[in-house]
Amino acid sequence: MLLFLLSLLAFPVSAQVNETMFEFARNWTPGATDDPWQVDDLLRLLGGNWVPPPASFIAINIPNLPIGARQMKLVRIPASMFQMGSPDTERGRNPWEENEGPVHWVTITNDFYIGETEVTQAQWQAIMASNPAHDWGVGNDYPVYYVSWNDITQTNGFLDRLDAQTSYDGFRLPSEAEWEYACRAGTNTRFSFGDSLGCDDDCQNCAAGTLPGNRSDYMWYCWNYNSPYGSKPVGQLLPNAVGLYDMHGNVWEWCQDWYQRDFYSQRGATYPNPLCSNSASGYRMIRGGDWAETARYCRSAMRYRNRPDSRGGTIGFRVVLPASSKSF
Repeated sequence: MLLFLLSLLAFPVSAQVNETMFEFARNWTPGATDDPWQVDDLLRLLGGNWVPPPASFIAINIPNLPIGARQMKLVRIPASMFQMGSPDTERGRNPWEENEGPVHWVTITNDFYIGETEVTQAQWQAIMASNPAHDWGVGNDYPVYYVSWNDITQTNGFLDRLDAQTSYDGFRLPSEAEWEYACRAGTNTRFSFGDSLGCDDDCQNCAAGTLPGNRSDYMWYCWNYNSPYGSKPVGQLLPNAVGLYDMHGNVWEWCQDWYQRDFYSQRGATYPNPLCSNSASGYRMIRGGDWAETARYCRSAMRYRNRPDSRGGTIGFRVVLPASSKSF
């Protein structure tokens, strides 16, 4: 294995090396002769994070979507590797659960599409024939909320019906790793728009850090920048580097994974395409923060959870479609 790693280091980090790396990751499976930690070693030695390419989109034609309502679009995210989690020194890190570390390399071995925005109320109603949202922002292009993980994923739930009513097959929720990978868009900063260290991590507003503008140009958060209170129509603020809107704030977003506080310390967290299947906590993952939370809860690495049968006024979701999915 050491000779294999050294042979890769003889080349510059390029498309050729990336392809060799992905071929290794694709072919490796837990229980193989190679120690699973060697995948992490390989990525660490190669170094670097994914650099976002020009965005590639597909549009999903949802029957019965009201005229003028926002169309569902998905952004293609290419396979690569990234550093997941936050270091102990990251300002605003959750002090109560210590569930964001250690920082570890993750390999995403297959391209996937992810929602440009959160699923809207018009999109949900067109598929499910009802709109559960009320009180905290209502309208065609507002994110849907008061939807449980079960409502979305169960037999004849939203994802099943989306498959049945569109020309694509295989819609699902993002894994926690896919969500953070897409959110970060090649960054290691606290937010995809920068570290934003010029003010506190509660309700103040200041420079984004890396991208132009201020925090409030990229995320709905903390009531103060949200009057009238509640969620806001999707896609109104600036996107991250791959064209995804509202990855920070607006509504929390359900992920596939079960919640495990110390998952990042487990070997499974470093396997290619990690997915936590340990259901002992009884909770599913949510990511991204919401319109009522302080800035610290909207960071890229922030992890939180809710029961899969819970319907919250600040929890929605966005969909993923594997790039290999069939269209009809």
